[in-house]
Amino acid sequence: MLSVCRHSLLMQGKFTFLAAILFSVSMASAQEAKTEKEMKPYTEKILNTDVTFDMVPIPGGEFMLGSPDSEKNREDDEGPQVKVKIEPFWMGKHEVTWNEYDIWSFNLDIQRRKLMRGKYDEKEKAADAVTRPTKPYTDMTFDMGHDGYPAICMTQLAAKTYCKWLSEKTGHYYRLPTEAEWEYACRAGTKTAYSFGDNAANLDDYAWHYANCNDTYQKVGQKKPNPWGLYDIHGNVSEWVLDQYIPDAYKKWSGKGTLNFPVNVPTTLYPRVARGGSWDDEPESLRSANRIASSSDWKIQDPQIPQSIWYHTDAIMVGFRVVRPLKVPTAEERKKYGLDPVIPADEGR
Repeated sequence: MLSVCRHSLLMQGKFTFLAAILFSVSMASAQEAKTEKEMKPYTEKILNTDVTFDMVPIPGGEFMLGSPDSEKNREDDEGPQVKVKIEPFWMGKHEVTWNEYDIWSFNLDIQRRKLMRGKYDEKEKAADAVTRPTKPYTDMTFDMGHDGYPAICMTQLAAKTYCKWLSEKTGHYYRLPTEAEWEYACRAGTKTAYSFGDNAANLDDYAWHYANCNDTYQKVGQKKPNPWGLYDIHGNVSEWVLDQYIPDAYKKWSGKGTLNFPVNVPTTLYPRVARGGSWDDEPESLRSANRIASSSDWKIQDPQIPQSIWYHTDAIMVGFRVVRPLKVPTAEERKKYGLDPVIPADEGR
């Protein structure tokens, strides 16, 4: 009997070891996918930390950007609809949390690496060279919660710089999504006002919004995901995208056939675009096509002179999530489409 038990435990250990190997191979395969068919969900661990985040594959395809004239609560800046082709990419399963964001903003990775005598390779050297924010004048969570909650109050520049740091840190290219990519991922193949349909009465199952949030943001991942596995894509916090906000952008794109990688590269500090609506918004603002324009009011209480380029003191409803394109852009493409962080003369004013 003892021999049988030992044999059973040995076999169980072998299966566990084999499963671990297969899981590791699966994750490595997902991260190094060369074609869309090879794309799998994966978990990325931030080097010299215990923090991880999950990425979900978003298939390439075509869709109609914007909302139809018949959609309830439709805004003028959501049309006319234009056809867009989207290349495959991965997107963060959740909004970037404070656990992830603070590693960059407070140099926590550098501190831990020195304390634990962690690995210091070329990736770490490149990541250390990325600019980091000055310390905020106050707690930017505003006592609403930290661990597991979405990071908020950052400027678009800060979100883009975090992506640059994350790219250097992991060796995988991360950035903010374009407006078109964000809406495509949010819709997940649907054509309705929300990714779950047209009935706002069902919103409580999928999103935190003004009526159910208890006047604060919530931990990520507590509601149902959209059809492609993205949590809090509606509500909780609005999410920065790459684009300048141009009210009639779709009108300018209309009649030009299927668009490939449309993006309004920012040329002025305000307004820029956030998507998805937040815990502080009514249901109509959480629709897939709804566009949110930033303004200088988002940092009206900033006491710094000049005002910070990193923080929006009054944007307690704005965060972001990252994407990783299957095809890594060239340096020329990154410059052309404004994918990398650049500090213009008026940034922060």
